Amino acid sequence: MSIIKGLEWTFDTVAAQYEKLRPAYVPELYEDIFRYKQLDQASRALEVGIGGGQATLPILKTGCNVTAVEYGENFSRLCRQKFREFPGFLVVTSKFEDFAGESASYDLIYSASAFHWVPEEIGYPKVFDLLKSGGVFARFANHPYKDKGREELSQAIQKIYDVYMPNAMEGSEYSENEAVEKAETARKYGFADISYKLYHRTRTFTAKEYTALLGTYSDHMVIEEETRKAFFSEIERAIDRLGGQITIYDTIDLQLARKP
Repeated sequence: MSIIKGLEWTFDTVAAQYEKLRPAYVPELYEDIFRYKQLDQASRALEVGIGGGQATLPILKTGCNVTAVEYGENFSRLCRQKFREFPGFLVVTSKFEDFAGESASYDLIYSASAFHWVPEEIGYPKVFDLLKSGGVFARFANHPYKDKGREELSQAIQKIYDVYMPNAMEGSEYSENEAVEKAETARKYGFADISYKLYHRTRTFTAKEYTALLGTYSDHMVIEEETRKAFFSEIERAIDRLGGQITIYDTIDLQLARKP
């Protein structure tokens, strides 16, 4: 889905729905992070933009202390409750740009489908400053793509988008070249040992499940309510008419970089 700067506040208005409907990340991604940077009870990690906590539990299970910096008050409250059994877990309600962390104090800083909201020229230098020497920045995100197995359905949904959100569905599937370019961004800010990885999966939804998911995307949330209802209703009818299900093809990218 498209990203519109300035809409990061919207997610917090549907925090519970977001936590329920947004996907977690594949186990292989965490295995690659932990091969790159071992974590234990003495480690300190910082999560930038915890959202509904989709990426948090595997990090907490290493035994390390995790501080989450989260802009949304509802997300902060939700995650404090969700991870209350972990004594080393803390949520700070703040934009990452305003977070007053101690320099050279974290072994791992990670961000899942959230770092694009932070201006590059602010985010990368701040991550570099907060990391210990040898510390790691792990940036990863999920990139959903249309149902490649049902071309008639994809075309029908595209026609609906052309009416309600022109250009929103245009674009190609997330590519390896994009992952490489994003990984190399860290080098400009002093990071070394740059690497990346791609993972693929599919998710299948009923018509109502799919429009519920769309309701957690910022550019869809800001559509006027009655217009959005009509928009989603047309999408549901198209899915029900053409098989009753829609499959989304996800590409997850991981970029890893180390502070020398």
